[in-house]
Amino acid sequence: MEDFLPIKGTDHVEFYVGNARQAVHYYRTGFGYANTAYSGLETGNRAAASYVLEQGKIRLVLTTSLTPDHAIARHVHLHGDGVAVIALAVPDAEKSYYEATKRGATGAIPFTEVTDAYGAFRYAAIRAYGDTLIKFVDRSDYRGVFAPGYQARPGFEEWGEGNGRTRHTGYGLAHIDHIVGNVELGAMNRWVDFFAHTMGFSQLLHFDDKDISTEYSALMSKVMQDGSGKVKFPINEPAEGKKKSQIQEYLDYYLGPGAQHIACSTSDIIATVTHLRENGIEFLRVPPTYYELLEARVGKINEPIDKLAELGILIDRDEEGYLLQIFTRPVQDRPTVFYEIIERHGSRGFGKGNFQALFESIEREQALRGNL
Repeated sequence: MEDFLPIKGTDHVEFYVGNARQAVHYYRTGFGYANTAYSGLETGNRAAASYVLEQGKIRLVLTTSLTPDHAIARHVHLHGDGVAVIALAVPDAEKSYYEATKRGATGAIPFTEVTDAYGAFRYAAIRAYGDTLIKFVDRSDYRGVFAPGYQARPGFEEWGEGNGRTRHTGYGLAHIDHIVGNVELGAMNRWVDFFAHTMGFSQLLHFDDKDISTEYSALMSKVMQDGSGKVKFPINEPAEGKKKSQIQEYLDYYLGPGAQHIACSTSDIIATVTHLRENGIEFLRVPPTYYELLEARVGKINEPIDKLAELGILIDRDEEGYLLQIFTRPVQDRPTVFYEIIERHGSRGFGKGNFQALFESIEREQALRGNL
């Protein structure tokens, strides 16, 4: 079948935050991002300040409101720091918006074209779960550092998409592997249908409460992907259990559905996680017993198991290969958004064999917060 909404990949992810200037420092010193562009009072933006961060092909935008009555400020007041916009690179933003809304998506931003000396930047947006927007971005005719209204930070004047620049490698985070959304009990299948019908996504995997559960809590998840397989959106909902699941904890503190975590791919997870730990990024830990007889469970891998155990990196294998993954603790005081670092060796899975150990680790964190 023809892909009626082709997607090139993830263009950027925009967070609404309480203090973007300070958040930039955290992402630069902790995760190794470069601040390449800025929009704010100095560029004529009287409503908000935005900082563009880049590493590999990952582009994050941190935005804060300059007034308390702005929609951005209200978003932060309700949700805390969180993902407001997931922007997808498309060949035609106008057509993407038309195709999605024709099939039932709710429009949020109509097709818009803005220009400056670097060309034309085109975008539109639809509404997804909670207050999250899916934005369609076409920058094929734009050569600027990010978008009109942004200026390059010192040293990044030639950082535009069309300048053939060398990407900032940072600590090895290369691209976004997937973005996980949490929705309320009973809503998962509705959002699966939404991505299938309005954007042409297909279901890659399905996990139920038998796959992801402990004695106390459980969740269910379905993984949706676009036609190219480059963009993957797992969707989680809580399942009934004796105690509160991590998904329900997120929903309680985010005050609704939203993006739970962003998985960033690396080609050397040992080097990447070593850098991040040295810079103060905190990760979940599993018991040392997880690594006992590991090779018997997952087979031969290229990485030294003692080093993986030292760093707390998890390993899983499926019929296509293996993967290595690790999860940060929440990156703010509300137990909401966190990050996954992942390295794939053929596997297209999501670490099903790690679910039990990971879930128990998350429950220990919940218990410390009094939220289990």
